[in-house]
Amino acid sequence: MKRDGRGAYFLELAMSFFVMSLVGWLWEVGIHLLGGGGFVNRGMLHGPWLPIYGLGSVMILALPRGLQKKPLLEFLVIVVLCGCMEYFASWLLEQLYDGRKWWDYSDYFLNLNGRICVEGLLAFGLGGMAMVYIFAPFLDRVFRCIPRRGMIAVCAVLVVLFCIDLACSVREPNTGRGVTAVSGYCGSTKGKEEGKAC
Repeated sequence: MKRDGRGAYFLELAMSFFVMSLVGWLWEVGIHLLGGGGFVNRGMLHGPWLPIYGLGSVMILALPRGLQKKPLLEFLVIVVLCGCMEYFASWLLEQLYDGRKWWDYSDYFLNLNGRICVEGLLAFGLGGMAMVYIFAPFLDRVFRCIPRRGMIAVCAVLVVLFCIDLACSVREPNTGRGVTAVSGYCGSTKGKEEGKAC
């Protein structure tokens, strides 16, 4: 994202948050569908967004521009950043909801307390690089075609809807088969194949 002004930059980051939250939701729903689990509204929120993807994307876009000259270092920084965020989000949700898990990688190779695993971190690293070099430039071009007042209006509506969803979901989170697992892992095709109950 080009920084043509502080307000425009933060507006584009906010819009990127919502776009990538939706993309993350579509990704998770698609994986579940392809794995034979049927349609499941993934995540604790009720709307079509997964804020961990949006927040991760914004954090990646906010990384220093100098890292783009060192792609291997940039990849490693993205992996560490996303790993820390996913671990913390998993821990926080479990603390807030009496141990209920929204994901659990316990059956995966090289996992840390079931909260993160190497496979997931590599996927986040590759996704983060795609965000920097493919999605961000594309979104930048799209956002520049939208009048600023229109962007502000759309962003304001999305913020209001997101806050309402967040407030409702904190009290009554989205749960159920394919969304959470109190024990075992049911959020992936691996868990489903092994017959783990949700």
